[in-house]
Amino acid sequence: MSRHILTAVAWPYANGPRHIGHVAGFGVPSDVFSRYHRLAGNNVLMVSGTDEHGTPILVQADQEGVEPRVLADRYNRVIAEDLQRLGLSYDLFTRTTTRNHYAVVQEMFKTLYNNGYMIEQTTKGAISPSTGRTLPDRYIEGECPICHYDGARGDQCDNCGNQLDAEQLINPKSRINGETPLFVETDHFFLDLPALADALGSWLQTRTDWRPNVLKFSMNLLDDLKPRAMSRDIDWGVPIPLPGWEDNPNKRLYVWFDAVIGYLSASVEWARRTGDDDAWRAWWTDPTAESYYFMGKDNVTFHSQIWPAELLGYDGKGAKGGRPGIFGELQLPTEVVSSEFLTMEGRKFSSSRSVVIYVRDFLDRYSADSLRYYLTAAGPESNDTDFTWSEFVRRNNDELVAAWGNLVNRTLSFTAKNLGSIPAARDLTDIDRQLLDTTKGAFASVGADLERSRMRAALTESMRVVTETNKYLSEQAPWKLRESEPDRMATILHVALQAVSDCTTLLSPFLPHSSQQVHELLGRDGVLAPQPALREVDDLDGGPAYPILTGDYGLDARWESTEVKVGTPVAAPTPLFAKLDSSIVDEELERMGGE
Repeated sequence: MSRHILTAVAWPYANGPRHIGHVAGFGVPSDVFSRYHRLAGNNVLMVSGTDEHGTPILVQADQEGVEPRVLADRYNRVIAEDLQRLGLSYDLFTRTTTRNHYAVVQEMFKTLYNNGYMIEQTTKGAISPSTGRTLPDRYIEGECPICHYDGARGDQCDNCGNQLDAEQLINPKSRINGETPLFVETDHFFLDLPALADALGSWLQTRTDWRPNVLKFSMNLLDDLKPRAMSRDIDWGVPIPLPGWEDNPNKRLYVWFDAVIGYLSASVEWARRTGDDDAWRAWWTDPTAESYYFMGKDNVTFHSQIWPAELLGYDGKGAKGGRPGIFGELQLPTEVVSSEFLTMEGRKFSSSRSVVIYVRDFLDRYSADSLRYYLTAAGPESNDTDFTWSEFVRRNNDELVAAWGNLVNRTLSFTAKNLGSIPAARDLTDIDRQLLDTTKGAFASVGADLERSRMRAALTESMRVVTETNKYLSEQAPWKLRESEPDRMATILHVALQAVSDCTTLLSPFLPHSSQQVHELLGRDGVLAPQPALREVDDLDGGPAYPILTGDYGLDARWESTEVKVGTPVAAPTPLFAKLDSSIVDEELERMGGE
């Protein structure tokens, strides 16, 4: 029976282009997961967009001398174009500055307020002494009062993971100009996390199959829950929908409050664009639906604590009770799938220090599938990992070119030259059957890993099958049998082509561009690995037009072995992947400043 699978992908921030470290955490894993589930026959809704509110947008806009909306427009388009080239198959990639998003966010806030989980409190906010402007917490850094890490932010310490208030930092400094901020009293709305603590803890205790590092971190967050500010002294963001607040030009909802609600608002927008305004409910209000949230580890707090708490409060399931709003009872995440950090040549990504490669620049020089392969095989799935150019070249040449690409090339080329079409199999030997059992059996094992978001293990098993097929072809040596045993040669080629066909499907979630090529080379009709489209659309509620990523992801293939068709013409293929010269390592390091 088909399942409803929501793939909720972290929202890239629209203050600049995204680098490969970003897509290693949120982009490639979520797309691999979604492509697998579509092949498995499930109903997938993959949503996200650009996160466009908050201080980083204002700071960058000030530096460039443009309005915040102009900056957000620019990078929304850049990011959408890059993710399209990478092949990320969003059902909807939108943005947080749509009027639809504002309406959904304000509905969530009003229901939380009516249920008693948004409380007004006086707190201290940071002010820049030189400009008089407010300094949001993420733009204040100092020493963590808990673990004494020098570099904690005003909302969270990335070293120990604890939530903070900026005024708690030891020796706080502004990241903008280095000055010591002033702290003055200001009124804000706080999410009453203590009133939601029991419900949140009970839910987390049911999440036994999460990645251990994510679950342990999330459970530790329950130890010291305090109300969390959900509004800010800022003029760029979603207005607070209450009398006396909504017309205040300097009070807006916290960017992280509205960003996580984007998963819901994007689903609502997707449904509205299909012509069925309620279509989103199958993924959000049905208790049998499943939802998987993909992100880097610095966002776990917001997805395993803040967002579930908002949902619980909206549903009226905290200590204060209450009732759901107009959306009905919303379902909590099935799993928070967090990746660790990717460094580059032993250093943290840093645009200012040229320790970075943007997705766009990478794809201008190398193939999307090569990047997807590397980030799955050697990315930060369960531990911090380091991207090096030498390892990228090695994996591209030794694994994609020499293993998979070579298998496709020599099998199809030999068949095209000697037979011209897929031959029939004659008498199968035990060795033939053993390989076919291996390739068919891999659908269950690889699928089981992908079900559990174990992308690296799934890719490793898929490539093991490629290796087994290469070994079979080398040992059976059909090229030696052209004259002496043509029937046996044909049988070997039939078995090898069937194995290549199976491997193509197994690898398609990871390598969608090249897998579609092989699918067509084997004479398959239709689509194995559909690609997203970039479309210009009007705001549904009268706002400015903008680009979205979307697509028709109907498939002509399934997650199973499908017999190759005897007699299908086979032409010699062109290479799937380009072999990279070792000289590019020095060239790329030179681009990073010669280090």
